[in-house]
Amino acid sequence: MVAQKKIMKKLWIAMLMFSGTLSAQDSSKPNIILIVADDLGIGDLGVYGQKKIRTPNIDALAKNGMRFNQFYAGTSVCAPSRASLLTGLNTGHTAIRGNKEMQPEGQFPLPEQSFTIAELLRNAGYRTGDFGKWGLGQVGSTGDPLKQGFDVFYGYNCQRQSHNYYPDHLWSQDIKVNLPENTFTTFKTYAPQLIQEQALKFIDNSKNKPFFLYLSYTLPHAALQVEADPAFEQYKQAFKEKPVPVQTPWNGQGYAPQEFPHAAYATMVHKLDGYVGQVVAAVKNKGLENNTIIIFTSDNGPHKEGGNDPDFFKSNMGFRGYKRDLYEGGIRVPMIVSWPEHIKRNRVSEHIAAFWDILPTFAELTQQKITTNTDGLSFVSELFGKRQEIHEQLYWEFHENGGRQALRMDQWKGYRENVIKDEFAPIELYDLRNDPGEKKNVARKFPGIVSRMREVMLLQHVESDDFPLMRYE
Repeated sequence: MVAQKKIMKKLWIAMLMFSGTLSAQDSSKPNIILIVADDLGIGDLGVYGQKKIRTPNIDALAKNGMRFNQFYAGTSVCAPSRASLLTGLNTGHTAIRGNKEMQPEGQFPLPEQSFTIAELLRNAGYRTGDFGKWGLGQVGSTGDPLKQGFDVFYGYNCQRQSHNYYPDHLWSQDIKVNLPENTFTTFKTYAPQLIQEQALKFIDNSKNKPFFLYLSYTLPHAALQVEADPAFEQYKQAFKEKPVPVQTPWNGQGYAPQEFPHAAYATMVHKLDGYVGQVVAAVKNKGLENNTIIIFTSDNGPHKEGGNDPDFFKSNMGFRGYKRDLYEGGIRVPMIVSWPEHIKRNRVSEHIAAFWDILPTFAELTQQKITTNTDGLSFVSELFGKRQEIHEQLYWEFHENGGRQALRMDQWKGYRENVIKDEFAPIELYDLRNDPGEKKNVARKFPGIVSRMREVMLLQHVESDDFPLMRYE
């Protein structure tokens, strides 16, 4: 009788797998979907207080899991922030510390010896794919995503090219996908939609082994370009927005003009939210919801480019600064983690963490050993409601606008600028517990803390030949 029951159970499982109700994937390792928005402010999401833009799908993701209130990007611009994310290193240690352009197309490459999240997970038996914007090395260079752990890539290799949502080409693996129908005056094929379609195919084709899907979206980075969408008209009416004068026709220089920047930005965030909803639906349709961890974040604070007006939306949630600033508004970003039946619903975390913590977190989730240096700490314990190890400090660099450094130690935030020219540039000090908006510099009141911060900044910065910051003559 027992043997007969076992046979019947095996037949039942086989029937469910055949019908698609139960996935054939190995459930011992979770699928991982990492979604990184581009220049999205922490205040742009409803779950963080946004009132003017609708983000129901991302809000639902947060209600289904955990929302972090004190999570930080790698730095305040795209390439070095994403390099920090992928390599588990802060921007005093990453190989890429600025948006350094290469010609004819691409940015300064990750070196061959870099160890990325994708390599970690591919070593663990994962199928890996990146869909969106890369910006960490030209096609064929050491920084090519196909040489940094990704099995599949589709999107923009070059972040400069991604400033146009109607480009004349994208890349599929190392093959150029020409889009001749797109010109400076003819906008026909919306690149984010092509990228989204390929990402959904990746989920559909990942049947027999766990997958890592890195969705490096371009939305809502400038230019403020949207395809035909009812939301655009709805936001125009809701904001009672009047057109602003723009150059027509566009000559292809700079960002494409936008007559209704408020409505356009809101629609881009709304579009991003819709894409997230499609990803969640695709996972559910394959019966993988309980075996898939979905993480949503942004690569830095809100931008003020292409006519965008973050103050209108309170995109930085009242924090000081924007993209390119190392004040909180430039680096504090949304962080949402959803994993049904593993992470309790609707939790809010005050754990202080940053991009470089994601690699060790993924390593712990997949039971992999890290054999390279990392500045990160796994936050798996925080996800599961257990006692969590905390950082002694978090450190950032920014290599534009004279050079900037920032440091967080518990409640204290240190910041200084013009460090390229001034070895002894003063450190501003803020008490984030009592002054989260960084309005009152208390450096004179706490000279001991300032002195300690200067020491830590010097220790955390390792000089780079490719991105010099503190090489004094």
